[in-house]
Amino acid sequence: MNSYSSTHAGLVAAFEQKTARIGILGLGYVGLPLVLRFSEVGYKVVGFDIDQSKVDALLEKRSYIDHISSDKIGTAIAGGFQPTTDFSRAAEVDALIVCVPTPLDKHREPDLSFVLDTVDSLLPYVRPGQVLSLESTTYPGTTDEELLPRIESRGLKVGSDFFLVYSPEREDPGNKNFTTRTIPKVCGGHTPACLEVGLALYGQVIDKVVPVSSTRAAELTKLLENIQRAVNIGLVNEMKMIADKMDIDIYEVIDAAATKPFGFTPYYPGPGLGGHCIPIDPFYLTWKAREYSVNTHFIELAGEINRDMPAWVVEKIADALNDRNKSLKGSRILALGIAYKRDVDDMRESPSVIVMELLRAKGALVDYSDPNVPVFPKMREHKFDLASVALTPEALASYDAVVLLTDHSDFPYDQILEHSRLVVDTRGKYRQPHERLIKA
Repeated sequence: MNSYSSTHAGLVAAFEQKTARIGILGLGYVGLPLVLRFSEVGYKVVGFDIDQSKVDALLEKRSYIDHISSDKIGTAIAGGFQPTTDFSRAAEVDALIVCVPTPLDKHREPDLSFVLDTVDSLLPYVRPGQVLSLESTTYPGTTDEELLPRIESRGLKVGSDFFLVYSPEREDPGNKNFTTRTIPKVCGGHTPACLEVGLALYGQVIDKVVPVSSTRAAELTKLLENIQRAVNIGLVNEMKMIADKMDIDIYEVIDAAATKPFGFTPYYPGPGLGGHCIPIDPFYLTWKAREYSVNTHFIELAGEINRDMPAWVVEKIADALNDRNKSLKGSRILALGIAYKRDVDDMRESPSVIVMELLRAKGALVDYSDPNVPVFPKMREHKFDLASVALTPEALASYDAVVLLTDHSDFPYDQILEHSRLVVDTRGKYRQPHERLIKA
């Protein structure tokens, strides 16, 4: 524990001088890159997680995230990074950065249990001279309404001897054009002193930190970013269905529209929305908006369209098989790609899994192939006892239909089209017509 003053000035100085210790709670797709970045610039980092297997892997200098190399883990461990399941060590650190999931419950309402359970686990160990930063996506008011009372219940005065900020994560797994360091980071504080501490915390590791006036403004900023994408993807998914009925290639239309040098941003359709943000975040706002008697028609309509896409894809598969005198029931279907996006192993909210479940429910025999997911992982809501199928010519020819759901760069696309009986493309990877190709 450091001996410097508990005032915000002392904490700011500790961050600027890199003498502060950093604690990161949740060592997944958001927390682990943040660990590596703080460690890279010279901070001592303690990483907390309730999953002992993750901690054990890190202690063995082994990565469990596809786009993070084990060498980087080893470098961080050599630099003093200490992963642990012991939350009592929270008293040792000066910054507590919470990076845990915020899913929806079975009623599609916000589930803050991971955040609140994490903060409640920290409470016995928090002390003056610390900052707590929440990075998990949530509805406006969470930091003020849920975290603030918990901290103050410990007799700590937020804004003078303890500091509270909200700074939403902006990780994009697998995107090589941006890193934790180069993605601008929004930060809002409960008080001006809290904001100053937050800016000092992140200013040492992020190239550009963007201050906003409050934690609520920062919380809504994150939701706007993802709702904007969800609404536009919903629009283009609806356009895809219209174009399909009109026998028009939606990808040709998007490419042509994208030549306009102003006023148009291309969005692309798919089999549904995946990842932890876009399928979930809009409903955090729609839920909170009801408290203010606001009905979010636009957002909910986009969500409805996007949620319907897996069923639309299955219908296209069934129609394509029917045209070839095959029933969906009993047909062997190979799903290509089950991660939620290209070139990652991230399975969170993957629409591929929904398509697989719908196919299975209709009697199809479903396998999958994904170079980034060798064995179907344990998931909270989905279960398949499967391993990835090697894409040999013989294997491809043995399936009644091969469905491209996630367009990984490593797939042998020419070979897939050459040897498959039927290819159903949900990602627009194949642009030229082919007798064995159906676009969905």
